[in-house]
Order: sequence, then structure tokens, then C-alpha cells
Amino acid sequence: MTTEAVANINLEQMDTDATIHAFTSFSEHVETGPHIISSGDGIYVTDSKGDTYIDAMAALFCVNAGYGRDEIADAISEQAHKFAYFHTFAGNAHEQQIKLGERLVNILPDHMSKVLFASSGSEANDANIKLAWMYQRARGKPEKRKIIARNMGYHGVTSIAASLSGLPLMHEPFGLPLPGFLHTDKGHYYWEGQPGETEREFSKRLAANLDAQIEAEGPETVCAFISEPVMGAAACVAPAEGYFEEIQKVLRKHDVLFIADEVITGFGRLGTWFASDKYDLKPDLMTLSKGITSAYIPLSASVISEEMWRVLVEDSSEDSVFTHGHTASGHPVACAAANANLDLMEGEDLVGNAARTGAYFKEQLNERLGDHPLMGEIRGDGLMLATELVANKETKEELNIEWDCSHRLFDLCIEENLISRGFFGHNSSSFSPPLTINTDEVDEVISRFSRGLDKLTDELVRDGRWKPAG
Repeated sequence: MTTEAVANINLEQMDTDATIHAFTSFSEHVETGPHIISSGDGIYVTDSKGDTYIDAMAALFCVNAGYGRDEIADAISEQAHKFAYFHTFAGNAHEQQIKLGERLVNILPDHMSKVLFASSGSEANDANIKLAWMYQRARGKPEKRKIIARNMGYHGVTSIAASLSGLPLMHEPFGLPLPGFLHTDKGHYYWEGQPGETEREFSKRLAANLDAQIEAEGPETVCAFISEPVMGAAACVAPAEGYFEEIQKVLRKHDVLFIADEVITGFGRLGTWFASDKYDLKPDLMTLSKGITSAYIPLSASVISEEMWRVLVEDSSEDSVFTHGHTASGHPVACAAANANLDLMEGEDLVGNAARTGAYFKEQLNERLGDHPLMGEIRGDGLMLATELVANKETKEELNIEWDCSHRLFDLCIEENLISRGFFGHNSSSFSPPLTINTDEVDEVISRFSRGLDKLTDELVRDGRWKPAG
């Protein structure tokens, strides 16, 4: 195709002619084409047709500092002009990477020690699994290789990360999960709690299930357990009371490592720098990405504890080499963006704003929508919240999943110029806005969402698919 011919084709057609999109139906995309987002400012994005939306999802849980931050863009430009790239293999380093590594160690939980950079959460989770295997081998326990994750958990899309993820739609097309990757209870009290069971009793039961699973597999074969502190793809499922307290007891009992996947929850999303601070987690490894640069440029990090580091260092010999890394690991431009992003977060107290405004957001969701006849649960923590629709509030009867109310509600919210998030396989909608959002903007998000929910309710009643109980 010549340059002249391309100029006569609109952007939508160029996209459908040339691009494969993530988590998108091939056939539907050919029919409908892309939704082209052209610009952003604060919590707002504008598309190629000139329509402006509140982005109540910060894209993919990641534009923490908001859109249009010149401070981050300028840092990217300045670094690219000054020194655009050199690799970090074989002990090479550069100023931005060194400063960022030290800065992260200073804000991470005290027992976390060393940082390995990459470009995506998937890559960082792959690295953490390899580091966990390497650690077990260094301890003389190479048979400890099995990894346990949670049903409905999300940890990325590379072969290892997708195997960690507890989502069947990510497994079947590719023949995954890989051998040795296992899954346990999701940990959603609203749906999995038994009648009369308290949250603490629920947590103890799930910990007992994990204990039994490790015993059945053989503790000598189980390397690590990985979990998001608040589950993202499961629509902002926060832990029940005592959940991680009980789970960590089981892990310590069986000498199993704990990997905290903080790709979403890290960098202020829950109103603390990390969810590990909020929930008193003591992970052996942590996975970071998304909010580290507010997604202005790709960057991720794997973090290990001081205890792991000591074992790995003591095991290494003079001629040993850590044979893992990526061309863009610790990229100077990405590290410069992260440092500028952290400057903004600290200078504007975005972590504190997430705590305060997140509490207001959840309070207003409960106050304004809690009595809606379709509303089953309002959940989450900080600025990571979700609603769950049900056919009957009293009995928790599910709405027919085949109606795909989650994505229909997303479409109706788009009509209200609001970007929320729909989910496959359950009737949830999520909110995870930039951490810059204020209470007036929260009120507007809820107003737009409420109008979308009313439209969905009217459709279900009109079509005879649902009617209020009583």
C-alpha cells in the first residue's frame, strides 16, 4: 500500500486493517472498529470525535497521577535528549535507575531489599517465579517448584503469568496453565461465605483449604503462593477480615514463599503506598508496575526480601551469572518518568487523597445506590471499588450471566460519557480513577453511573427478564 493510498483511509479503517488488539474479539473488531482516544487531562479523556469522558478507571487501573502531567512528560523528554538508552546487563547502570532503585527501597516495607526492573507486570511476575525457583534451589530444595495462585486472580499474559492467572478464558486457547501451576479459592466472602459464617471464620476455612492443598501436593514440592492483595480482574475483591493473617500462617508452616502482586495496588491506589502496608503483609517477593510511572511509559519491578537476597548472594560464586533480563530493563527514560511521577505523588499527597476520597466514594456509593433493587454488593478499598448486581438482594440470586449485564452497563455508561469497567463471567462494574480525583468529581461519576444503571434496570424490566422482588 502506498503512502498516498494510506492518506485516503481513515484511522478506524487503518486500525482494523493492521492491528490486533488485546482482549478483543477479532471478528467484532473488524465489524465495529476502534474507539480512538486522542487526548486526556486530569480524570478526563477525549476521543477522535470530540466527545469527552470521565475515565473512572484510570485506563487500566494505572494513570494514577492523572492525564496531561507536564512534569512527567518533560522528564521523559529531558532524559531522552540527554541519554536515551543503555542496557543494564553485566553490571551497567545509569543515574535514573540508581536513584529510582534506592527510592523504591526506602518506601517499600522495611524487609524488602533489592529491585529488578522490567517493562510490564507480566515480565515482573515471570522474574519473581524464576527468582523463587532460584532461591529454593540455592537452599538445596530444587524440588520446591509448584506455584499456587487464586481462582479469578490476574497476574499477566506471558506463559508463566497467564498460568498464574486463575481465569479459564486465558488458559483454554493456549493450552495453559503450564504443569505445576495450581489454583485455590478466590476468597470472595460475599459469594463464597457460608450461611451464618463470619468473615474471620471464612478466612480460617479458606486457609484450611490451602493447608490441605499443600499437604496433598506435598509441602516439599510447593515453592510459592501468589496473590493480589485486592483482586483486579475479579472486580476489586478486598480481603475478608483476617484473610491474609490466616493465609500467611499456612505459608510459614509449610515453608512456602509469599508473592504479593501489587501491580495495581501499589503506589497509592488503596490510600497507602502499598497494600502490604495496609493489610500487614510480609511478602517474600513483590510485583510492581502500572502506577510506578502512572503508565506514561512502560516500567515494572520485581522486589525480593533481604532474607532471599542473603541466600542468593551466599550461594553465588565468582563465575555465577544471573541469566535473566530484558533489553529495556531499567530503561533510563522509564526510570526518569518514575522519578518524576513519585515527585508528583509525594508533592501533592496523592496517597492521602486516595485514602480520603476513596472513603468518600465508597460512602456515597452506599448512600446513593445501596438501596437500588439490583445492587448486591458495594466493595473494595481506597480508590479501587466495585459494584455487584444481583436479581434478588435478599437471596443473592444471580442475574443471568448470559445477559452480560456487566458489559451492557459499561455501554450505557459510555452513553453518559463515563468510562467504568465491565467483566466477563460476573455482573460487576469497577471504579479505579486517577488518584487526583476530588469529591465533586466523585459525585459526578456516581450520577453518570446511576443514570446508566437506571437505563439497564428499565431495559431488563421492559424485556421481561427481571422485575423487582415483592
